[in-house]
Amino acid sequence: MTGAFLNALGILLGGLFGLALRRPLPVRVQLFFRSMLGVLTVFFGLRLIWLSFDGTFLAALKQIFIALLAVMVGNLLGKLLGLQKISNQLGRYAGTILHAGPAGARRHPGDGFSACTILFCVAPLGLIGAVADGLSNYFYLLAVKAVMDGLATLGSVKTLGWPAALAAFPVFFFLGVITLACRLYAVPFLTSHSPGGDDLVNSVNIVAGLVSCAVALVIFQVRKVELANYLPGLVLAPVLAWLFSH
Repeated sequence: MTGAFLNALGILLGGLFGLALRRPLPVRVQLFFRSMLGVLTVFFGLRLIWLSFDGTFLAALKQIFIALLAVMVGNLLGKLLGLQKISNQLGRYAGTILHAGPAGARRHPGDGFSACTILFCVAPLGLIGAVADGLSNYFYLLAVKAVMDGLATLGSVKTLGWPAALAAFPVFFFLGVITLACRLYAVPFLTSHSPGGDDLVNSVNIVAGLVSCAVALVIFQVRKVELANYLPGLVLAPVLAWLFSH
């Protein structure tokens, strides 16, 4: 659970730096970190795709086709299930916690903890990163999220207090459970039903890499992407890969 540990560590370190710094980070520094995180998200997403290619050039094209199909069909399924709406509702609920009460009123110490826990746990990059870590020990996506959450915590502790940093513990538990479930149950199941050894696992990783690249569009503020709706593609990818192999 390297990725889950790094994500929790990033939140704790962000909280410590936030309490230590007297002033918020300058806008120029914030823009630098945003650009860096966007580039790293694309890089590690493409790297995951590259590492998941197996076989000849034609086999790689087939893998990409299956992944793109899984992403498109998964997006339609996600819209039917209303995954992005659920994610937005959770985000609004967290915002309600933060803005409850009259302006300037003293917040409850647990408000920051609850709000940050919700926001950090429902982030699509966290779910994708935990799956990739569990399937292939690819913890780099969660390492990028660790920096994102650390920066968010750095700003949150100044207004919400030190309990906001304690969100690291439920985040570690939540992402750790997903990682362990993938490693203990998903990997043996997919491997045993894979005609080519790791074909089904690789199909999930390629979809995870594609969706990670879409996360960068949000970071760079290029366009608003309903990321949660693409999550069913992670489940559809091995199903489609299995069907196309028979």
